[in-house]
Amino acid sequence: MEEQSAQERPVEKHSESIHQHQKPCPPPPPRSRRWLIRGLVVLLLISVVFNLGFFAWYQEYFTIGGGPAEQFETGDQFAKEKIAIISITGTIMPPFTERILRSIKRAHEDDQVKGILLEIDSPGGLVADSHQIYHRLVELRKTKPIVVYMKRMAASGGYYVAMGAGEEGVIFAEPTTWTGSLGVIIPRFDLSGLAEKVGVVSDPLKTGEFKDALNPFRNLTDRERAIWDHILDESYQRFLNVITDNRKDLDYDQVKKLATGQIYPATDAKQNGLIDEIGYQEDALARLQEITGLNKVCVIRYSHPRSLADVLLGSAEASHIENRKQALLDSTVPRAMYFASWMGEMPGWQ
Repeated sequence: MEEQSAQERPVEKHSESIHQHQKPCPPPPPRSRRWLIRGLVVLLLISVVFNLGFFAWYQEYFTIGGGPAEQFETGDQFAKEKIAIISITGTIMPPFTERILRSIKRAHEDDQVKGILLEIDSPGGLVADSHQIYHRLVELRKTKPIVVYMKRMAASGGYYVAMGAGEEGVIFAEPTTWTGSLGVIIPRFDLSGLAEKVGVVSDPLKTGEFKDALNPFRNLTDRERAIWDHILDESYQRFLNVITDNRKDLDYDQVKKLATGQIYPATDAKQNGLIDEIGYQEDALARLQEITGLNKVCVIRYSHPRSLADVLLGSAEASHIENRKQALLDSTVPRAMYFASWMGEMPGWQ
């Protein structure tokens, strides 16, 4: 027993020595201090957001007339006569519609601008917005020739605005451009089957029979479908007439035959009379310079102050996130669209 206790004593002393050399853990910061740190971080984030917002506002405020700025693209930088590039990119919808309209207005008022290159890379968008742009282009072409240059895509509403060039305008498309998709769509979600499974009953309080005609939690009645078919047909007929009025080699019946919602690659679009030439930006600019008769010309592009969404995420990403967030919320709101639905994504609405 004495030998065993003697052997254990050094171990006990060694253990006591280890405990003596270990430093105690510091006490956690008081709760009030942790909340102070979190509050400062939140204030810092808010400050960053506000400063970015003020920066975007500052740029927009000090742009002449709130309109677009000019950026040199190509040609003779010191030439007085100009060709202006008006770009229509992405989904045609607010707030981008207003930017396009401001560019058209700027080109219309600038006497040094002798011609317009309408650059389109869009799957389409809202019916009203597409027609607003088309209407302003019709006014612009009365004094200045317009040549259209289609990039990756000019479908549905993207093709609709291209008609702003008129019968005398020339439409170029790249060899890989997709165009067409002529038609109208009203997005609608049918969740009636899901609602039945989970026991959801839609019972809106409304003042008229058709006030909730696009309710996603029930099927459309025959009367409701007839009304929306009429609305769709009205926009569809306008689309057909706009193309007929502005494509000199196509009559109404030919346009209607093409307007099935089908997409056309550039070669097929040219064969069917939807475009005039297959080429690139330099080809479109050369034709426009030939039309205007200018030897020396400064080609400029209109640019716009970046919004807060542009600064934080970039236009495309901000739009894409907003689209997904708003899609279900807006599913009961009727929005007629000239849009290429084959893309699988519907644009968000404002």
